[in-house]
Amino acid sequence: MRNLIKLTTLAAVSALALSAPAFAGKSDNSVVMAYDQAPESVDPFFNNVRIGVIIGQHVWDTLIYRDPITNDYKGQLAKSWKWVDDRTLEVELRQGIKFHNGEEFDADDVVYTLNFVSKPENKVTTQQNVSWIEKAEKLDKYKVRITTKKVFPAAIEYLAGPVVIHPNEYYEKVGPAGQNDKPVGSGPYKVTEYVPGKSIVLETNPDYFADSPKPKPTIGKVEIRFIPDRQTQMAEAISGGVDFIMHVPKDQAEQLEAAPHLQVVSGETMRIVFMQMNSQEGTPAPALKDERVRKAIIHAIDRETMVKEIVGKGSRVINTICFPSQFGCTDHGAPKYPYDPEKAKSLLAEAGFPNGLELDIVAYRERNQTEAIIGYLQAVGIKANLRFLQYAAMREQIRGNKAMLTHQTWGSFSVNDVSASTPVYFAMGDDDISRDPEVRDALNKGDNSVDPAVRNASYKEALTRIAEKAYAVPLYSLPVYYVATADLDFRAYPDEMPRFWEMTWKK
Repeated sequence: MRNLIKLTTLAAVSALALSAPAFAGKSDNSVVMAYDQAPESVDPFFNNVRIGVIIGQHVWDTLIYRDPITNDYKGQLAKSWKWVDDRTLEVELRQGIKFHNGEEFDADDVVYTLNFVSKPENKVTTQQNVSWIEKAEKLDKYKVRITTKKVFPAAIEYLAGPVVIHPNEYYEKVGPAGQNDKPVGSGPYKVTEYVPGKSIVLETNPDYFADSPKPKPTIGKVEIRFIPDRQTQMAEAISGGVDFIMHVPKDQAEQLEAAPHLQVVSGETMRIVFMQMNSQEGTPAPALKDERVRKAIIHAIDRETMVKEIVGKGSRVINTICFPSQFGCTDHGAPKYPYDPEKAKSLLAEAGFPNGLELDIVAYRERNQTEAIIGYLQAVGIKANLRFLQYAAMREQIRGNKAMLTHQTWGSFSVNDVSASTPVYFAMGDDDISRDPEVRDALNKGDNSVDPAVRNASYKEALTRIAEKAYAVPLYSLPVYYVATADLDFRAYPDEMPRFWEMTWKK
């Protein structure tokens, strides 16, 4: 079946190479993008899939902006900021900014947003992005004070990434559900049409403020279509039905390089890929409580070959659950588990499973990679039954202690600090299915110190213990293959953020 798909794709590419389609996008200054996952909510605080992050950064602004090239922090909604003490940040706000509904931006919006999202009872999906906030206070119309619960040196990173600002009057009236139905932000694009699960249309915000580090867009309209099936996305790209797709599997992207009317761009991202193994109390797979079984699973997977043959250029094998550039990320001192199927079989036999065992694996993207993992497990006697779900359904299984093995990816909301990655899955929060208090305590110590040496040592302690106990399978970093019409001028960034506000059509 897979070969048939390849042959069909190649035939379509060859045919179109002779007669490239006319793209409507260039003629009317619009871009049509296809994506395989639909967000649960367009409100960025109630979403944690990548397309929601992408929409969020186009429709909303943050107080601070991190330049993706230099990593320098710049003022966005904030004009300036300073730490008064280890837990107190004062922020001077820009004036003259308006939200898409005409509301004026000021301190009330910042205070309301931060106080609302940081309250646990409001059940923000992305708790780790806001749980560090104790309170926000208005000092005057354009000045606020933010107090952290503990010392939290990564605060600026979060204020420059996932923590967007809502219009207080509108948000207080409609809440997260209304913000999802009719999104209102202050960003370079505004939402003009939204059909949940189907599509969303963004159009240029004509009143976008000139001093923003995000330039005013030249692309007038962006339509994002949620198309779960990869082959349908490919067909749309080949025929000219869409102008831009991302997360294209390596083999398919390489086939599309033959089409002269398309371009293929790739590069490493901050997104890591890993498998969780449910070893907590009440796990539906008691075998996973045995450290030898967990180590056998890691030894069974040939990560180097997967990177080379399936994942693609820009990927690298990781040995701990974090992205190498993040502050505090290290694999020094952590045990490595090379591909060794005989060792895997031996460990399974020692654990009482000489004839193997059967487990379920849940996944939500990169299905071809999950299927390769299943093949490796099968070779050592582990039958893994695939349950391929939408992300929200998979997360429900994990948080309900119903998942056994999970094939996960995590992009840290592009926050370049370990506090945005490892603690999400190992600090005994909702998504932790190993629940080791020693790991939790080390991570908390790293999250809440201003001393870089203490932070590094604490994160190293946590990452080493996770590896020693084999609580998870660190796999690799994930590159992104983008396929776009050849006339679209864009740049790929490590944060997986296609910046439509800086894209242009080639002349």
